[in-house]
Amino acid sequence: MDQRQWTPTRWARNGDVRLAFDTLIGADEGDPLLLIMGLGVSRLWWPDGLCRVLADQRFAVARYDQRDAGESTLLPPTRTRLPVTALLGRRGKAYTAEDMADDAIAVLDELGWDSAHLFGVSLGGAVAQRVAIRHPHRVRTLTSMSAVPADAAGLGTLRYINIRALARLSRTRFPDTREGAIEASLAVARFCASPHQPFDEDEERTRAERLADTGARDAQAQSRQIGAQWHGPAISTITAPTLVLHGQDDPLIRPRAATAIAARIPGARLVMLPGVGHEVSAPVWHTVAAQVRALADNATGRTGPGSAGTL
Repeated sequence: MDQRQWTPTRWARNGDVRLAFDTLIGADEGDPLLLIMGLGVSRLWWPDGLCRVLADQRFAVARYDQRDAGESTLLPPTRTRLPVTALLGRRGKAYTAEDMADDAIAVLDELGWDSAHLFGVSLGGAVAQRVAIRHPHRVRTLTSMSAVPADAAGLGTLRYINIRALARLSRTRFPDTREGAIEASLAVARFCASPHQPFDEDEERTRAERLADTGARDAQAQSRQIGAQWHGPAISTITAPTLVLHGQDDPLIRPRAATAIAARIPGARLVMLPGVGHEVSAPVWHTVAAQVRALADNATGRTGPGSAGTL
């Protein structure tokens, strides 16, 4: 059995924001790969099994908590308290999407990585796209999964997001206790799962108890993250070799979002994942890792238009 564990928490800094990160022990010689998790939740939501499979694919794996998540700096409260309201707002109240992109660079700097492969899921996918726009020389390849186009904003995001589902989830309230964090994490896992696959309630509760992630119920922190506005160029300026992954059963982000990203980033490849929701579920870990590895291996020889596929 693979016994690789994570290093103790390390810290990077972007201005006044401290960013928590760690690396998977035993994969130091691989190609650098930075994982960026989605809205509000900590880096611990990355499945350990997937991270080990990525390490088996010759990646040195690092993950970090975005600002307003996990062990990283939590910003002061703002007037916007619901993610849906913040999403449709015209400007963020706490920080910008550029700030969040620069956080990833601060982590790369602390790791001593001049450049890295990026893999972001959900909001993390949008952040990874923005890093590729803003810091092209730091990004070897870009993998964006279950994300919207990073330059979509306000009402423009409505074509990509199941807004009713997001509103229903964000209206759910949980007590400000450890048990409340567990129940919120379980609710998020249940929401993100494919409706066409069995949901293992016992296994997911065990995982939720291990995570006990307060970010799953912190609507204000989620609102600050999702409300951060992007002021930079369009995703069509991305030059990094790009892979776009999307679950065909995603209950939150419509597949048209993945199609739009792949169509607008030159040379991007789109892969739809049957039986996958808004998650990276265990049955596709090896498929996803192999796709990310192939992207890295082919990066220097990429030419011509992207292709689309279903696995």
